[in-house]
Amino acid sequence: MYPEYLVAPMRQELVDAGFQELKTVGEVDSAIPSEGTVFVVVNSVCGCAAANARPAARFAVENGKKPSKLVTVFAGMEKEAVDKARQYMLPYPPSSPAMALFKDGKLVHMIERHMIEGRPAQMIADNLIAAFDEYC
Repeated sequence: MYPEYLVAPMRQELVDAGFQELKTVGEVDSAIPSEGTVFVVVNSVCGCAAANARPAARFAVENGKKPSKLVTVFAGMEKEAVDKARQYMLPYPPSSPAMALFKDGKLVHMIERHMIEGRPAQMIADNLIAAFDEYC
């Protein structure tokens, strides 16, 4: 677990872009399997989250088409909520940062850490925008 003062600005970056933080198992279970499209960002303190993942998520949700719900969990903080979100992302292994798009409770698009590291934020955002255009 990281000190809250350390992760607060990282949380706020996504909240300011319209994401709802999910901090409990109940919040995860209420959000992800719901009707419509849900975009989940597994946030992280790592450098690739700061340089690539969070900026990509922000760019992507500025697209014309976007998911019905934008939610985030924070790896290394609310362990039970993160573990529950990752259960919905199976068969993909735990990864942070990571991004998942669900449609009517089914996982339809996944971006794992290895697809985030070393890639420009705009490239990741373009990948997400294509998924949003297809599923949202």
